[in-house]
Amino acid sequence: MGNAFVPFRTIITFDAIRNSYKSQQFILSDWPEFRQDDGANWFEIENGNKKGFHFDEIPFFYMDAQRDILEDTKLKSSYLGKMLSKIEYSEKDIEDIEEQIKQLNEKAVSSSDILSNIKITLKELGTAMDTRGEGIEITPFTKKVRDLNKGLTIYYTDNQDSFSMEYHGMGTRSWSSLLTLKSFISLLSKNAENEQSVLFPILAIEEPEAHLHPNAQKKLYGQIDAISGQKIISTHSPYIAASAKLEQIRNFYKDETVTCGKIDIGSLVPEDIRKINRQVINTRGEIFFSKLLVFFEGETEEQALPIFAQEYFDKTPVEMGLDFIGVGGHGSYLPFLRFAEALNIPWFIFSDAEDNVRKSVQSQFSKCGSPKKEGEYLVFLDKGNDFERQFISDGFTDEVIWAIADQEDYHNEQHKQAKTEEIKKYDDNELYDVITGNKTQYGPAIAEQIIKSDKNLPPKVIELFERIATVLNIQKD
Repeated sequence: MGNAFVPFRTIITFDAIRNSYKSQQFILSDWPEFRQDDGANWFEIENGNKKGFHFDEIPFFYMDAQRDILEDTKLKSSYLGKMLSKIEYSEKDIEDIEEQIKQLNEKAVSSSDILSNIKITLKELGTAMDTRGEGIEITPFTKKVRDLNKGLTIYYTDNQDSFSMEYHGMGTRSWSSLLTLKSFISLLSKNAENEQSVLFPILAIEEPEAHLHPNAQKKLYGQIDAISGQKIISTHSPYIAASAKLEQIRNFYKDETVTCGKIDIGSLVPEDIRKINRQVINTRGEIFFSKLLVFFEGETEEQALPIFAQEYFDKTPVEMGLDFIGVGGHGSYLPFLRFAEALNIPWFIFSDAEDNVRKSVQSQFSKCGSPKKEGEYLVFLDKGNDFERQFISDGFTDEVIWAIADQEDYHNEQHKQAKTEEIKKYDDNELYDVITGNKTQYGPAIAEQIIKSDKNLPPKVIELFERIATVLNIQKD
């Protein structure tokens, strides 16, 4: 009995007629795995038997990206509005507060010549209306406790300065609106505890990062994470994604179909998890949102490949959702491969071809558990070459010479001519030594010289781009 459970699924849909969300529960025959043996996703499994019961203990809350606490103060239907409408005081407290408000109003009017004059003048209205008593009251402050929420103003104080919320930017106002939801759920939890009942809210929050700088995004995520219940957060922020635990992340990749990916940490040791967090997510969070990833080792590739890609596709890599990722050495591919495979993001490796490098890359490919064929997704340079040596092997010696010459400092034109002639006499090994001595400087310079030359791009680069075009279904003119 200790392992007994009832698997049920709650599906929440938007009712356009009622302009609200409705829930429907289903009893499942079993709890489905995230991905079935036949490749089906958990959400594609049949819902089972529809049930007519409704759990008040599992309420649903949705917070969209267009949130603003100033609007919340005006709407009774907002979470802030709902809390304000439930404010209650004892009869004694109401009497005391309203007496203080009355005195405050009298003081405000009597201390102002303008307000006093307005009050005296408006009393003339009573002669036409045949009223008795004072007839006219001016109340700069809300007169009744029940109306306090109507004039609510929120101030944030910084040291000695206090600013009304309307003078703050959308980041602060959006953040504040989210925190009112946290307060609302906290009140519900306290009520449930007092009634000795269970409460497990489901929160759907859209783009919590809106209008916030990176550090604020991370802090806000911590505040959201502290809310009780299940949180479903949609985000395009690498900072929000990096703040979550690895096993909490779900990634939707859309091409002809939509696939949902997750990283199964059950098959990883703690060191594997640490490497994915440190080497991939914390430093390359943007790859969550890539259409395709190209992994490689070095700095020259990182500088040159985007330039070649723009020339080949006649679009920037950003336009295509194409990211070129340097992994920092031939032994560091595995965390990136595991990440991309788990989240269903297409990828290629563009690798050097020294014997030890090739063996290392092939070993990491085998360990990542990909069903892909090695020959289709691993592009190796010619045997024994790294990227810099490949330029020379492909016959781009002149372009390498001009790239080196353009990067030199010269005293005058005569010095430039003499130095250029000297560089032209370098043999292949000397050219190789120069360009590997400062890869970030010469990588883009060589790529630009190759494009200026009107020669075809390097054959291995073309091979890589042809495979990318096939995966992304790009038709070249």
